Amino acid sequence: MQAKPVTFPPPPPPSLIPSTKSPPANQPPLSPATTVPRAISITTPDTRVSIPMPVPVPVPVPPTIELDDSIAAFWDYQFLFVSQRQETTQPVTLRAVDGAIPADFPSGTYYLTGPGLFSDDHGSTVHPLDGHGYLRAFSIDNASKKVKYMAKYVKTEAQVEEHDPKTDTWRFTHRGPFSVLKGGRKVGNTKVMKNVANTSVLRWGDKLLCFWEGGDPYEIESGTLDTVGRFNMMDGYDSKPAKNNLDGDAWELAAGLLKPILYGVFKMPPRRLLSHYKVDQSRNRLLTVSCNAEDMLLPRSNFTFSEYDSEFKLVQKQEFKIPDQLMIHDWAFTDSHYIIFANRIKLDVLGSMGAVCGVSPMISALTVNPSHPTSPIYLLPRFPNSSSTRDWTLPIHAPSQLWLLHVANAFQVISGDSEGTFDIQIQAAACSYRWFNFRNLFGYNWQRQKLDPSIMNVKDGENELPHLVQVSIKLDGDEKCEECSVKRVKEWEKSSDFPVINPAFSGKKNRYVYAATTLGSRKALPHFPFDAVVKLDLSSGCVQTWSVGSRRFVGEPIFVPKTTCAEEEDDGYLLVVEYAVAMQRCYLVILNPKKIGAGNAVVARLEIPKHLNFPLGFHGFWAPENNF
Repeated sequence: MQAKPVTFPPPPPPSLIPSTKSPPANQPPLSPATTVPRAISITTPDTRVSIPMPVPVPVPVPPTIELDDSIAAFWDYQFLFVSQRQETTQPVTLRAVDGAIPADFPSGTYYLTGPGLFSDDHGSTVHPLDGHGYLRAFSIDNASKKVKYMAKYVKTEAQVEEHDPKTDTWRFTHRGPFSVLKGGRKVGNTKVMKNVANTSVLRWGDKLLCFWEGGDPYEIESGTLDTVGRFNMMDGYDSKPAKNNLDGDAWELAAGLLKPILYGVFKMPPRRLLSHYKVDQSRNRLLTVSCNAEDMLLPRSNFTFSEYDSEFKLVQKQEFKIPDQLMIHDWAFTDSHYIIFANRIKLDVLGSMGAVCGVSPMISALTVNPSHPTSPIYLLPRFPNSSSTRDWTLPIHAPSQLWLLHVANAFQVISGDSEGTFDIQIQAAACSYRWFNFRNLFGYNWQRQKLDPSIMNVKDGENELPHLVQVSIKLDGDEKCEECSVKRVKEWEKSSDFPVINPAFSGKKNRYVYAATTLGSRKALPHFPFDAVVKLDLSSGCVQTWSVGSRRFVGEPIFVPKTTCAEEEDDGYLLVVEYAVAMQRCYLVILNPKKIGAGNAVVARLEIPKHLNFPLGFHGFWAPENNF
């Protein structure tokens, strides 16, 4: 990230920082009422300063102190990534501290996944993306108006190896793609692909699945949140011949040389399933995409798109080979196309040497490739029998360098002013190539194994940071591009990410986009973490926000429709988790989308018990009628 960062002075430590050390094996565990989650490893202090911590009920407001905001911001950022080692064995009924569950709120379960553990008991601290998956579930019952909460770790192979359930201690043995271990063997440690199932969650058919970016998802038992095991979604089906023009070239030979090293030595799975899936509501289909592991090191990319019916039966599978070296996290679809934004990458020779030796993260082998001033977008034919004659290997070039983060929606509209032409609209969150840096995502400093909030908050970097964009592509009757433009969504310039819509409008023309954003009121944390939810009306241009309050942050919002046939697109509710880091508490907040910016949008706020306070989650999923 090239923009100038906000400078944080060396922070004095709080006098009440939770211990990162586990109690001796013979010491009885703390009771739920007194246990405090462990914070991520931070710099050893020279001076002691009190930081507000949870206070006993009924005191409504924690004590405050006069403290330089840059110091408070540093600690607030650390507490957003606390390690939570406790799990629930039985559902816990949450207490409403504001409002109540409305009468028309549908029954269902909100699943939220993300990392749960960052520090082990032997001195190692990992990147948030390498933290073990911690699945949270909020079951809302319309009849009783109660919300029950459960949370458990996904028992991946790596989690089972690194956790001793008898002593409740952890020793990280897998490096993970983004981390370097402090303890243990560095040189020769080939345990890299640490499937932590921590990125996204899906309920489809009778399967509840937790995804990671580098391998198979893990299946979870919905009633207990117990792990069933890995669920194979990428092999075992006959696929049609690949669409490509690359067979037999030198890169195929290079791929053949790389596979024994990647698959055999580093134990990487042959295919990498992207953690972002799509649901085509009109066809009731689940859409996924996977790619070859070796493609990240070669100037070509293989993408396999699969579509499943409501019973998880594979109904379509297509493979595309693209002559470009890409790193894809999210993507889009329309009625006739799969859409891939070409986040261009290249091999970092020096970084790869350090990565192989174990002295730097494996992701150091890659870097962004800003060699082109434009952002290629590939429109791939969704259906094999498409009449399109367009050469899909030739990308459409968006007139700016955009590193795509997350997609809210995409759709196509037939133009009325010209025969056979149509427009494709994509709403997404993106940042610039200048700001994006593999090694420092979430502010992780791999040399010191610390989190540095200044990395995510740069001065004079508003045009580089994550922001909401709308990409418009106009195609003629032969599907040749007549125009491609990129603009900010309704000129909303604040840092934003995690864009979502009413899922009933997925793949259709929508009016509203919701996202996590920041209002920029915190001088030391002007851009991240997010402290508000924004609602953008694409029709009227109106932009409205709801702020969570001082020293509190929010994650990804989720839209919950009231019914499947609502008359208005914003007829429903938003779910969002509030992280009150200064108090070390989490709340599930229900918002009325219609009242955002126009009144008290909070319908209900439900408190997670103090001993179950959890770190920042990544992505969630709303499953109707799926209660404990």
